[in-house]
Amino acid sequence: MVTYTKLRQHPKAAPSLIGMRLSDFDALYAEFEEIHAQRVRESSLTRRGRKPRQRAAGAGRRHRYPLRDRLLMTLFWLRAYMTYEVLGFFYDLNKTNVEDILHAVVATLEHMTTFTFERPRADRPKLRSAQAVMDAFPDVRLVIDAKEQRIQRPQNTKDDHGQTRDTQRPYYSGKKKAHTLKNQVGVRPDGLIEALSDSVPGGATHDLTLLRQTNLLSELESDEAAMLDKGYDGIQNNYPDVRLHQPYKARRNHPLTEELKAFNRHLSRYRIVVEHTNALLNKFQVLAQVFRHARAWHGRIIRVVAGLVNRRIQANPLKTYAAA
Repeated sequence: MVTYTKLRQHPKAAPSLIGMRLSDFDALYAEFEEIHAQRVRESSLTRRGRKPRQRAAGAGRRHRYPLRDRLLMTLFWLRAYMTYEVLGFFYDLNKTNVEDILHAVVATLEHMTTFTFERPRADRPKLRSAQAVMDAFPDVRLVIDAKEQRIQRPQNTKDDHGQTRDTQRPYYSGKKKAHTLKNQVGVRPDGLIEALSDSVPGGATHDLTLLRQTNLLSELESDEAAMLDKGYDGIQNNYPDVRLHQPYKARRNHPLTEELKAFNRHLSRYRIVVEHTNALLNKFQVLAQVFRHARAWHGRIIRVVAGLVNRRIQANPLKTYAAA
């Protein structure tokens, strides 16, 4: 099993097991401990039945593992994404105990996770970094892309009249040839995640449609711009006053000139920062494998992992992408 005592004896294994260095885990736990205790104290419902609590928070049987190890267990699960049965085998716990621990810890981690564009504009810090990743595009605040993850095929249901309701079609992505969930990710030029959408059906929601639904571009200040890929062709019609950097797209009977192709290649060298951030998200197998749990839980999981990735980038910045 992965416990804090064992990990202290092998600190070099921490990034592979939990996605961060042991010193970064200690910093995370220092914040987590107080917030988790406060959240439990303020809880008025039981964990399983969601019924009004009869006893004070903390009553009942004690956990087999201390809170530090329960946090460690959750990070290990996010990183490796084994089944509850396998994780319970490693920790000598019942499947139900594992589920309770993971849900409780994930709830606190989600409570700790916020992104810049969820704050009021007055509280949103300006970017003043002299080491901006995109020297060629100093006005860029967000690089936007979509992330899809395969899910298990949804089961069709029946309505009140006994007619089969097709619940699979909205999730089937022709591009991925699989049922998927989709999220929109907006990152800073240095790769830090600043905006993350809810999870939506991957087949029924185009990248362009999701950007319109989130209305993220309206959150940019007048002196800020966004960088997008070809999948968002046409978004300028919805936001004529927002500065956008997009690659040119060939049209029927209007192929791209060599100059436009050169610009697209130039732009892609700077857009790659969002791909690197998505790669860090996918290092957590809970976002890389087929998602096996309830679709409603996916949004919480990806927010927690995005918060962990932000901590990683703040501790170990991505490399810069200056023009050669």
